Amino acid sequence: MLKAGVLGAGHLGKIHLRLLNQSNKYELAGFFDPDKDYALKVAEEFGYHLFDSVEDLINHVDVVDIVTPTLNHFDCAVAAVEKGKHIFIEKPITKTVEEAQSLRDLVKKNGVRGQVGHVERFNPAFTAVKDQISEPMFIESHRLAEFNPRGTDVPVVLDLMIHDIDIILSVVKSKVKAVHASGVSVISDTPDIANARIEFENGCVANLTASRISLKNMRKSRFFQKDAYISVDFLEKKSEVVRMKDVPENPDEYAMILQNAEGVKKQIYFENPKIENNNAILDELETFAVAIQNNTKPIVSLEEGTEALRVAQLIIDNF
Repeated sequence: MLKAGVLGAGHLGKIHLRLLNQSNKYELAGFFDPDKDYALKVAEEFGYHLFDSVEDLINHVDVVDIVTPTLNHFDCAVAAVEKGKHIFIEKPITKTVEEAQSLRDLVKKNGVRGQVGHVERFNPAFTAVKDQISEPMFIESHRLAEFNPRGTDVPVVLDLMIHDIDIILSVVKSKVKAVHASGVSVISDTPDIANARIEFENGCVANLTASRISLKNMRKSRFFQKDAYISVDFLEKKSEVVRMKDVPENPDEYAMILQNAEGVKKQIYFENPKIENNNAILDELETFAVAIQNNTKPIVSLEEGTEALRVAQLIIDNF
């Protein structure tokens, strides 16, 4: 088992602590949080070992799980990697693309593994259909959230939209050609609502909307490709695949058939893939353990985390 320690014991950090403590792939060594009074309460309530410093934790583990504010990601990661420790780092990977690139080089130099916490890659609604998403040409994503003061220190693009940016980059096998965006600050000092249009070199277009001041929560993406439409509801954990195929010689009398202006007929088929319930955060942590043990590429590599941040920054720069 890999010894793991968590840096940061806030809302998400406590979830990571609980799951690492339950996992059969890790041995939880403990955690560190700079808020001493708060950290002592967490240690007392849950029985986790509290380290005296970041350095103390790093010296006692194989894997450092970084769940600190984004501002601290780079310094914590560098300290861990320079000691030869593997790093799991929450999204966004770092504050700047330059930091991310520097971290990638350092990880490679020290021969360790790194994974970024883009948890929606492990959402069962997405994993149920991701292999069926092939060369999408139009993508539409909506990620709307009710207001929560936590996270408003960064633009909504880095807080929410980056989830969908990563998902889209994982299925579109083409380079980004152009980005157009707009953002509006309503409550925070940074944009609370944003819309972005990403154009890829292969002709695919993705339209993304994110808001953190909505009246209801929504996390949906739709993928359009030749002869197929795939819908993913990340919040409700539901997927639907609608396919169009050539009409058979003797179609069922209840078959749904479309005919275009040229007289070509297509039959529509509806599929609702079986969704396997899971804990996405536990899955991302445990697949990272497998990547370390097998010396294989993590599912969300530092390179992919860097590219998601780069595109997010392009969107912000276009406001």
